[in-house]
Amino acid sequence: MDFDFSAILLALTVLFGVVWGLDRLFLYKKRKAHFEEAGEEYRDPAAVDWARSLFPVIFVVLLLRSFVAEPFRIPSGSMMPTLDVGDFILVNKFAYGLRLPAFNNKFVSLGEPKRGDVVVFRFPGFLCQDDSGKIVRSGDVTCADPNASIPGQNWIKRIVGLPGDTIEVRDSQIFINGKPVVDTLIGPFKGNPARPEDNELLYYNASIWSEQLGSVNHLIARMPSRGPTPPIPNNRVPSVVPPNCYIVMGDDRENSEDSRWWGCLPEQNLVGKAFMIWFSWKGWGTGGVDFHRIGSVIH
Repeated sequence: MDFDFSAILLALTVLFGVVWGLDRLFLYKKRKAHFEEAGEEYRDPAAVDWARSLFPVIFVVLLLRSFVAEPFRIPSGSMMPTLDVGDFILVNKFAYGLRLPAFNNKFVSLGEPKRGDVVVFRFPGFLCQDDSGKIVRSGDVTCADPNASIPGQNWIKRIVGLPGDTIEVRDSQIFINGKPVVDTLIGPFKGNPARPEDNELLYYNASIWSEQLGSVNHLIARMPSRGPTPPIPNNRVPSVVPPNCYIVMGDDRENSEDSRWWGCLPEQNLVGKAFMIWFSWKGWGTGGVDFHRIGSVIH
């Protein structure tokens, strides 16, 4: 089952608010008068007392998570070496506009994503063709069931293509509007063989490159020997990025299930822009707390 913390916070805020509000409107005065007549010290019923105490706390947390910043944990290595498994990051929730909590509908626009931004988004699903020939989004990667429900998961990738761009990807080489993205070899990947995510990069002799996407210079990992990745354009991704859509890719180029597999990212699925690592845990016996990464700005 997918865990939607924003939806739970919203539901609790509404529940506690309704309980407290209805009590104050219809029951509070009569109950207080009863206590005064009996000469007893006034006290709220347990349910009302809990609602009154917790409502402002949960409401403030909901506002902060929905409109200011939200924490996320990196669960996979698809964004290595920029983001490592066990990194805890903060995501700017107002970078691209204000959205309703849980529903994610934008009601105030504050900016647009830029090439090179690292973004968190709701996974849109795989592009499949249903029985009528219509292209739909499905939760089934094989498209055997085009009506499969899409898991409510938050993913993180880097924006490569903007609406209107002409994109071409050949293995790990990206061409934007006919020009190759500039990248420079730094050297072989060096990691801890005891960590599964590091061991895979070491096994396939990964190399680390510096890549320039717009104004953003960042690191990527390449593992050509791991196997080919889908090119762009393909049957899911046209050469020209559609309006209100973005091409996103992971920085671990051969180990990232991204737009090359499931198409462009709809603008409505954006959650926010990742901007800082606030904690990093590499596991017991394989590094523990990585103090060097704490406080790092995400580029």
